[in-house]
Amino acid sequence: MLPHSPGVYRFLDASGTVIYVGKAKDLKNRVSQYFRSNGLNRKTQVMVSRIADIQHTVVGSESDAFLLENNLIKQYQPRYNILLKDGKTYPWICLHNEKFPRVTVTRRFVRDGSKYFGPYSSAMHAHNLLSLIRSLYKLRTCSMSITDDGIARGKYKVCLDYHLGKCAGPCAGKMSEEEYGAQTEAIIQILKGNSRSLIRDFERRMKECAADLRFEEAQEWKEKMELLEKHYASSLIVNARGINVDVFYIIFEGLDAFGSFLRVHDGGIIQSMNMEIKMRIEERETEVLGSFISGIYEKLDSFEGAGERPSEIVVPFMPDMPEALPGTVFTVPDRGDRLALLELGRKNAAAIKFERLKHEEFVNPEEHSARIVENLRKDLGMDVPPVHIECFDNSNIQGTNPVASCVVFRDGAPSKKDYRHFNIKTVVGANDFASMKEVVNRRYTRLMAEGEELPQLIVIDGGRGQVNAAYEALDEIGLIGKVKLIGLAKRLEEIIVPGDPYPHFIDRNSTSLKVLMHIRDEAHRFGITHHRNRRSASSLVSELDGIPGVGAVSREKLVTKYKTISKIKKAPYREVVNVIGRRAADALFEWFALDKS
Repeated sequence: MLPHSPGVYRFLDASGTVIYVGKAKDLKNRVSQYFRSNGLNRKTQVMVSRIADIQHTVVGSESDAFLLENNLIKQYQPRYNILLKDGKTYPWICLHNEKFPRVTVTRRFVRDGSKYFGPYSSAMHAHNLLSLIRSLYKLRTCSMSITDDGIARGKYKVCLDYHLGKCAGPCAGKMSEEEYGAQTEAIIQILKGNSRSLIRDFERRMKECAADLRFEEAQEWKEKMELLEKHYASSLIVNARGINVDVFYIIFEGLDAFGSFLRVHDGGIIQSMNMEIKMRIEERETEVLGSFISGIYEKLDSFEGAGERPSEIVVPFMPDMPEALPGTVFTVPDRGDRLALLELGRKNAAAIKFERLKHEEFVNPEEHSARIVENLRKDLGMDVPPVHIECFDNSNIQGTNPVASCVVFRDGAPSKKDYRHFNIKTVVGANDFASMKEVVNRRYTRLMAEGEELPQLIVIDGGRGQVNAAYEALDEIGLIGKVKLIGLAKRLEEIIVPGDPYPHFIDRNSTSLKVLMHIRDEAHRFGITHHRNRRSASSLVSELDGIPGVGAVSREKLVTKYKTISKIKKAPYREVVNVIGRRAADALFEWFALDKS
């Protein structure tokens, strides 16, 4: 029996291997949710089917449960727990642990006492920052092992960088260790985002040199001040000056999520990282955000010099991290500068998501299709994935030539060989509702009679009236509850569900809405094309209708062969004779006064 207490639970399979670790405010209530048949997706059901034993540990608080869960996940590496994937190594700026430290950009972390600053979102950002530092300070770039004894004996000779004014020549005693150390302390302040204090210091030195009539030296300090001011201005977020926060944003896409982390110091971004999150089973969004935050901090804490955490964290919603970060306040903004920072985080997360999905589409199209279908199932609240989707659209102009189209998508992509056109037979005039009911009835009555498979999802291009008409048709043939029916209205891309008075909305950036819009637009295009062809044919038949000697059969042959009057008039006499016979051809050429030669 599990207690009603906070703690950590572990699911084990038949071999005794831990396959999942979770935390709970109430162990009994949380674990019992896994054994209820409804509400679980397929992957969670598979995991539950493999559970042979349950172990638990009661702790004193939710905070203790969070920390214990994190440690057990590291220890057991369970198959079904959340996996944080970097997808790449990030560039860092390294201040080497040396007598006269070098400053370099690296993607490798060596535990030799060096200090690492970052990570940076791109190598270009890191290299631009390194170029700024080298423009401000005279640093050595050589990898020689410099010793006091070697300097005293004159063992080292200055290199070209010294003659170019890029290095102060500490190896040859041209700069003392204390002076060089002052440089590195200033560099640390720049890398931590504390540029304003350095700008004030440069300005003070400039004024002192000018007062002492050392104008060339004053000009050097002025140039350094302007260079640093330019960097500081370009790194600032608009209107966010003085803000010191960490920003986390996360976008969900089926069983995957894409997270963005930004560290903002004094209004400027000094660290950033993106991460893909693989959920092996469906997890609560609050738990996923909590895992993302703790994963980022764990990664940053492994780097000496990565910086101190600010006291405020900006998030899109409250994460499941009870008291896990003492002294830290979570903020969910609804306006102002922090909301603008959160929007910047959203854009970064959306960019990594787009990059990942485009890569997957080309590298692994089957997995990409499965992801799209699973997302659609989840967003529409379906029990089964909509592998087979059909969409209907009506087309008519003032009641003339009413037609309908049915397009078919399989695995999230068009299946054009299954597209169908329908000419409306029983409805007179422009009655979209009755036309929709007729077409849906005809389509699925025939599929059932022929023993063909039915779609899991039916989409109607239209509003509530068309959806209700389709619902009536499905009800008459006994398909209610066997297929999912929705409508997609054009104005706000809202989802219409029969029996629900309120429209549903799907994230406009999601693959689900893009697939629904694609199939809706494809149905409209296919229907309009057929309707245009029927109008053209109808117009042609009416123009040929009054020609004496050209009967209905001949008119039909001419329409099928030539499509338009202009093509008929350009056709050679002998060719037309072969199509409709000599007598009808003579009547046609005489009516239009055409040359038979």
